[in-house]
Amino acid sequence: QVQLVESGGGLVQAGGSLRLSCLASGRSFSMYAMGWFRQAPGKERKFVAGISWSGDSTYYADSVKGRFTISRDNAKNTVYLQMNSLKPEDTAVYYCGTATRFPSIRIYDYDYWGQGTQVTVSS
Repeated sequence: QVQLVESGGGLVQAGGSLRLSCLASGRSFSMYAMGWFRQAPGKERKFVAGISWSGDSTYYADSVKGRFTISRDNAKNTVYLQMNSLKPEDTAVYYCGTATRFPSIRIYDYDYWGQGTQVTVSS
């Protein structure tokens, strides 16, 4: 079992920045590749960014490439999502998940999820 808790969401103006955190507990965090997804109201959950277990490899959705950065600190059991140059279309609930396959953008390749953190970007 792995428990994930996201934090760091909030309300920000367009062009601003936020840093999301995902704290893991339970089975060894460093064994897992991790990912961030987001879900806007009425929309399906979509891949945002992924990172390997070591942190050496990352990949991003085209919509966030160059603006978002995923990273991890295995000593702190935490994965981060630095979000810069935020746009209103980035508004969503953001979820972190543990990956069973890397790399993968498919929601079905992620098994444990946090409860999500709301990000709202005003224009």
